[in-house]
Amino acid sequence: MNQEIAKTVDSKYIKMTETPIGRLILSLGIPTTVSMLITNIYNMVDSYFVSQLSLSAGGATSVVFGIMAILQAFGFTFGHGAGSNISRMLGSKHVEKASKYASTGFFLAIASGLAIMAGGLIFLEPLMRLLGSTDTILPYAKDYGMWILIAAPAMTASCVLNNILRYEGMAALAMIGLTTGGILNMAFDPLFIFALDMGISGAGLATALSQYISFCILLSMFLAKKTQSRLSLRLFAREFKTVADIVITGLPSFARQGLNSVSTMVLNAQAKAFGDAAIAAMGYVGRTSSLIFSVGLGIGQGFQPVAGFNYGARKYSRVKKGTWFTLGFGVAFIGCISACCFALAPQIISLFRSEAEVVEIGSKALRIMCVFLLFLPISVVGTMLFQSIGKSGRALIVSCLQSGALFIPLCLILPIFLGIFGIQIAQPLAYFMSALVSLPMTLSFLRHLPKDE
Repeated sequence: MNQEIAKTVDSKYIKMTETPIGRLILSLGIPTTVSMLITNIYNMVDSYFVSQLSLSAGGATSVVFGIMAILQAFGFTFGHGAGSNISRMLGSKHVEKASKYASTGFFLAIASGLAIMAGGLIFLEPLMRLLGSTDTILPYAKDYGMWILIAAPAMTASCVLNNILRYEGMAALAMIGLTTGGILNMAFDPLFIFALDMGISGAGLATALSQYISFCILLSMFLAKKTQSRLSLRLFAREFKTVADIVITGLPSFARQGLNSVSTMVLNAQAKAFGDAAIAAMGYVGRTSSLIFSVGLGIGQGFQPVAGFNYGARKYSRVKKGTWFTLGFGVAFIGCISACCFALAPQIISLFRSEAEVVEIGSKALRIMCVFLLFLPISVVGTMLFQSIGKSGRALIVSCLQSGALFIPLCLILPIFLGIFGIQIAQPLAYFMSALVSLPMTLSFLRHLPKDE
């Protein structure tokens, strides 16, 4: 290791292990919050512009959201799996090993994106029906979904690049790539959809273009050698252990995003019985609650590199302080945002579609969601903690409970007895039950952390 690199490694080590916990988490979390906020806003803008075409077109965005969840499942698996190992390697000052994890995660993500793109384009219509498309929604879903699949390699690889930057403590650089892509997507939407008269295909093209631009910006950070870890085919791991470390550590992310995708399919299939209005309304509620979640718990993304780095450096008291700070901040912030959305629920839903049925179903579901979102930080912070420090088994359990293991059976059973209300209450109940399980697991782990070495 040459002197310049050694000096960079030492300065990063001091920053991550000595900066006051609250200030460090906020400094890393705020850029990530901005990135997540822009990403969710452009998803909502997509939904808004597409919903202006027709009710069925608006429903198509809810259907295709399942494809995005699949892509994110693979992207976050390799991104969080590589990132968590990288932060612990850098905490132990093993820079070469960190580069091996970075390169392996990156190329695995590109390969998975290419495979999903090929399979999805070949079986496009069956895939759209599997995701919950009705006959009226299907033509729109195929046009929109084709472009999302074309963007698949960029979406999966960007997840890895973004997470490596975050776990190295450079969330501001990750923010530049993600927010640029999101802002361009919002600019392209009206241009392609209306000005060029491309309809829903224009929304898909806007997303695909912005994803590839974002990917190029993120990759440039590594090519310019602004990171401690390096990307190179030469560093791609040939041994099974490195790949297994990435996959096992990232498995909770795969379970979370994979279950989110299955949950979207189940939700759309159950809502189908109540018509296109129900599919569209629940899709709008999902986008809005994702926005609340991203703003309220984006700070938690700043906690992950802090937890992994300090656990690797054996500074366990900082891991404990970081957990409590993130949990308290998340509950307080989400509480404030949820209160505003609860009061303005009908107005928020009517931004997408003004039909009385859509507004009635969506506003009631959103208000229920706003109340129960207060329990979400408990399970999310637990997952972040366990995954960042390599406790993959516990992270997997909490992640599955939070993301679909409870929601799917609730969504299948409750509508039998409660009708549409069963669909509206299923996800909020799942968040509450997940918190009941994850809280004692997190408390027990924190109690048994050893003293600092």
